[in-house]
Amino acid sequence: QVQLVDAGGGSVQAGGSLRLSCAASGDTYSWYCMGWFRQAPGKEREGVARIYTGSGNTYYADSVKGRFTISQDNAKNTLYLQMNSLKPEDTAMYYCAARRSGGSCSLRATNFDYWGQGTQVTVSS
Repeated sequence: QVQLVDAGGGSVQAGGSLRLSCAASGDTYSWYCMGWFRQAPGKEREGVARIYTGSGNTYYADSVKGRFTISQDNAKNTLYLQMNSLKPEDTAMYYCAARRSGGSCSLRATNFDYWGQGTQVTVSS
């Protein structure tokens, strides 16, 4: 049974940085792609960044481009999201997600099969 465990959230001031991690455990094998999503209270879940695990190709939402970096450590089965220059509007619960098979990896929640439990990020002004 596969499990994704998110960690690294916290409270920071605007302009600060956080590094989120997502550790995969259980019956894991190569994921096709992985991503980070976020959801603020009263808002829909929003795709933030995506990485193809084979090629390392990445994609970012416009709202985080240039500030966030998605990366992976295949040896540790761990996904990361480095978040710099944080803004109050980045405040949300952040979730990692994974897709096993081929197909679309566009940042829509329905494209991903497995989810972490979420980690809260709060940015104060």
